[in-house]
Amino acid sequence: MASSGAIPLGRTPQGLSPMEASASFPSPMAPEPYPRVTEAEGEDDNDEEQAAEIHLCVLWNSGFLGLAYYDTSDSIIHFMPDTPDHDSLTLLQRVLEEINPRSIVTSAKQDESMTQFLGKLGSQEKNIVPKGPEIVFLPSVDFGLEISKQRLLSGDYSFIPDSMTATEKILFLSSIIPFDCLLTVRALGGLLKFLGRRRIGIELEDYNVSVPILGFKKFVLTHLVSIDQDTYSVLQIFKSESHPSVYKVATGLKEGLSLFGILNRCRCKSGEKLLRLWFTRPTQDLVELNLRLDVIQFFLLPQNLEMAQMLHRLLGHIKNVPLILKRMKLSHTKVSDWHVLYKTVYSALGLRDACRSLPQSIQLFQDISREFSDDLYHIASLIGKVVDFERSLAENRFTVLPNIDPEIDEKKRRLMGLPSFLTEVARKELENLDSRIPSCSVIYIPLIGFLLSIPRLPSMIETNDFEIEGLDFMFLSEEKLHYRSARTKELDALLGDLHCDIRDQETLLMHQLQCQVLARATSLTQVLDLAARLDVLLALASAARDYGYSRPCYSHQLFGVRIKNGRHPLMELCARTFVPNSTECSGDKGRIKVITGPNSSGKSIYLKQVGLITFMALVGSFVPAEEAEIGAIDAIFTRIHSCESVSLGLSTFMMDLNQQMAKAVNNATEHSLVLIDEFGKGTNTVDGLALLAAVLKYWLALGPTCPHIFVATNFLSLVQLQLLPQGPLVHYLTMETCEDGNDLVFFYQICEGVANATHASHTAAQAGLPSKLIARGKEVSDLICSGKPIKPVKELLKEKQIKSCQTLVDKFLKLDLEDPNVDLDTFMNQEVMSAATTIL
Repeated sequence: MASSGAIPLGRTPQGLSPMEASASFPSPMAPEPYPRVTEAEGEDDNDEEQAAEIHLCVLWNSGFLGLAYYDTSDSIIHFMPDTPDHDSLTLLQRVLEEINPRSIVTSAKQDESMTQFLGKLGSQEKNIVPKGPEIVFLPSVDFGLEISKQRLLSGDYSFIPDSMTATEKILFLSSIIPFDCLLTVRALGGLLKFLGRRRIGIELEDYNVSVPILGFKKFVLTHLVSIDQDTYSVLQIFKSESHPSVYKVATGLKEGLSLFGILNRCRCKSGEKLLRLWFTRPTQDLVELNLRLDVIQFFLLPQNLEMAQMLHRLLGHIKNVPLILKRMKLSHTKVSDWHVLYKTVYSALGLRDACRSLPQSIQLFQDISREFSDDLYHIASLIGKVVDFERSLAENRFTVLPNIDPEIDEKKRRLMGLPSFLTEVARKELENLDSRIPSCSVIYIPLIGFLLSIPRLPSMIETNDFEIEGLDFMFLSEEKLHYRSARTKELDALLGDLHCDIRDQETLLMHQLQCQVLARATSLTQVLDLAARLDVLLALASAARDYGYSRPCYSHQLFGVRIKNGRHPLMELCARTFVPNSTECSGDKGRIKVITGPNSSGKSIYLKQVGLITFMALVGSFVPAEEAEIGAIDAIFTRIHSCESVSLGLSTFMMDLNQQMAKAVNNATEHSLVLIDEFGKGTNTVDGLALLAAVLKYWLALGPTCPHIFVATNFLSLVQLQLLPQGPLVHYLTMETCEDGNDLVFFYQICEGVANATHASHTAAQAGLPSKLIARGKEVSDLICSGKPIKPVKELLKEKQIKSCQTLVDKFLKLDLEDPNVDLDTFMNQEVMSAATTIL
């Protein structure tokens, strides 16, 4: 288990110091179901190990997994934010393998996939383990969102100081628990309900004693990198925008300018879904990452470009096979499904043949060559030989080709010969009809049979007029009368069920064909998985070719990130020219990089660039840099200023920023990458500076276990007042600029050093502020720096005095002194005396 969290700061159990308390807790590794105890082991230690249990609460809905578990060994609740998972719940299976829970708690109202998974889990565990996990179903009401929030916020937690108010407690918990992850919040609420009902660990205590909870801790699976939703937003990894179409503005969303948007060149929906899954699950598994990069590098070779394009075209025909198989199981197969399945299977065979000609040293090509078995050819051959696609689409029903079933062919032959035969029957019928009837015809209507149809005569007005001797009247339609005659009754006996028989027999053949396809469903599922993987890697190779990306490398010895001439993958597409910058944060030196410089000099872009390049490398993509070496990164945290957030209101905005920062402080480890931009912006300068200095000092106190931190700030006082201790952990950088007369030239180049000024006046001039306002700003800034008082400008003061005097005179002239109702004392007190403060 790779945890990316920390126990919240606060009281420690039994009066221990923080270090003692931390040392007294076992590591949160999964305990064995039945620890083996020898006689030489201490009795107390055995009791503690045997008592250690893990209780897991899990919910799955709409492709997302939310879970939390309680570990009795350290009395901490671990949670995993909402994470996408496949219908087969492979991620949940990995969680169970790692934590080995004693019980699994879930809602009684669950999706079919979860029900099947728990059913299989129970049957497997009985065969493998003497006693598997207990499956506990709680009523769905226990997992209500509002109820779960209330349970979390009203809990009695020993790590929260008693001096905290209710509001402060909410803010503190919000900095640890992701309340925006609805499934996780519901899972936490259900877990608290289960713990309180079972009274885990306190079965013999009084009922006023609650289950001890010493902290909440975020965790990720081994090899997975933790990235919160704020990071995805501020780095523009994903960016959903309203659809431009007026017909989709209410519900439709499209991907805006984002990293996912420029890299998503997938041809099939399953490929796009897999790419999104890789983005939401960056990994530290170097074997997996290098396997992905090997495929991308192969397709980047010039001689393989034509092959890549051919494979890309074939992938465009790979459709949603699981949906078609689901319809087949329910016997709801559409005509178009057979055509789509046929093209999908034949395209898969094309992919197999192409991959067999490619180097088998690349694992993906080897897997496709092996897994795309002859079952696919069998399926394609059956569909191609049985289904008549042209007639099926024309008649909107399943139709078989000739020479498949002799009986069906004979009945179709007879059905095709009916028109000429019925013409002859109609001619004979006309001979026996009244001479007033000019014409007649014999028609066939499925489910009704053969009918004699004659035009309605002018004399046929009432229903009684429709009666004709020797004919049975059936109905009137479109001024034509329909009858049964002796000959039509004979035709019904001989040929009446012909059309239905053909449909029934073709439906039987379709059912047999469905059974053949469903028997080979495993092969089709493997096709979709491997084709999606190939589609994603071809898309990443296409983007790497167009944008000039290079392959990153990974190192166990490098604890950090090293980038040579890196570029921002989105900004370089929007700017005419882009200045690349290098980055190095590794080892024990320079773990905290403080970046200063004027606004608009490129600080924020540089921070986002570092985060995006690191993220792309952890996904297995080529990166926008000449060289990139990535070490062990387990999490990426960001607190990057976004002007859009100001629309939330200043207090809400600052609360949001502080919560983001608290998450980074609580959860960052020595392998985490933390990006901080303009922390304290929008609040009191002294308060913001103090908070920033305090946070950095907290991390500096960790020494070599400090996270890799990039801080971009305009607080030059942080350096000038020497608020940070000097040492190898702190490295000062700045964005290079040059003053050319009254102009400030930005080079957008990172270099060592500290900015000597914020150059706010130059930035204001570029923003278009009036020159008088800028000059006054410089004057006030100089007065503040020199410690002198700030006085109003004399011209402005004089102008304001004249305006106030004029206003007072106008009011005085409007007075009617002869009016006995005028109160001069009131006028003097309210108008004259109040205006005196601004005039004198």
